[in-house]
Amino acid sequence: MPGRLSLLLDGAREGAPEAAHCADRWHVWHNLGEAVERLVNQHRAALRDAVAKDPAEEVDQNQQSGQSTDEVPRKVPEGRFTNRARDTHAAVQAELAHGHSLREIARRLRMTRKTVTKYARAATPESLFRDQWQNRATILDPFKPYLCQRWSEGCTKANRLYDEIKERGFKGSYSTVCHFLVPLREGSRPPTPLPPSPRTATRWIMSHPDHLHEENHQYLKRLLELSPELASASAHVRAFATLMDQRDGARLPDWIAAARADPACSLSSFATGLETDQDAVVYGLSTKWSSGPVEGRVNDLKTLKRAMFGRAGLPLLRKRLLLIAASRRPLTVTGATTS
Repeated sequence: MPGRLSLLLDGAREGAPEAAHCADRWHVWHNLGEAVERLVNQHRAALRDAVAKDPAEEVDQNQQSGQSTDEVPRKVPEGRFTNRARDTHAAVQAELAHGHSLREIARRLRMTRKTVTKYARAATPESLFRDQWQNRATILDPFKPYLCQRWSEGCTKANRLYDEIKERGFKGSYSTVCHFLVPLREGSRPPTPLPPSPRTATRWIMSHPDHLHEENHQYLKRLLELSPELASASAHVRAFATLMDQRDGARLPDWIAAARADPACSLSSFATGLETDQDAVVYGLSTKWSSGPVEGRVNDLKTLKRAMFGRAGLPLLRKRLLLIAASRRPLTVTGATTS
């Protein structure tokens, strides 16, 4: 909300013209994380490719089994949802064969145009099943790579594998592990692990490398190899984190110039936002001041307001707010205001 932010800045300047304005480091870092998450959302294909098996290894296994990559069967789920999807796909394709437009098909079948487009573009109904049924998130997903590794090492006893992942934090049941091991016992390919969400991948990019587990670190390495744009953004994030950690706000203009000049980096909008109040951001990255006390006071007021919503009038709310303000230690800021 640029308009509201502008009003707040103008009010702070008029109310305390002698004070130095200080941007909160947490909010600056949070805004950078949102910019990175928007970028990761544009690379969902790379998220899926990073969890896929090594193509060379897959081809080698198919050659050993005498089966080509295209001939590897994929188990298709059965049930009323899949049957309904097949019927819908057949109906949409039949309408297309008669020459009807997507808008007309949506009116005839009483469906949204977006849904009709999805079924019209699908060559077969089976191509629609992967993301909706086969890759649902389960409580076992974080432990599937470990189970596949132990299985390849020769450990095929379900009770032993269950005990091992239970020691690693698995909270599910023994039957869940047995169900996952069924395709492994039948000799089919292990199911592809579910790719992480864009928010999870963003958290890995924003985290210090020493704070990542080895599996997450390896996945992030593959992801950055597949996407040069994410690799460039990750390098700028590391540089910004170093700048914040060392309280070296004087180097912020150089970071902004580097981010805007990098054609492979999509953080130019974030860099432009920093320039709108660059003095306050530089001051915030160079000093110990933060808006923590102010945020705590605002949280108190919001909590009280929500607790009293629909139960009391404004006079009682005003009295309680004044009592809270009187009971708290006054906010004393010497020579700085938070924004």
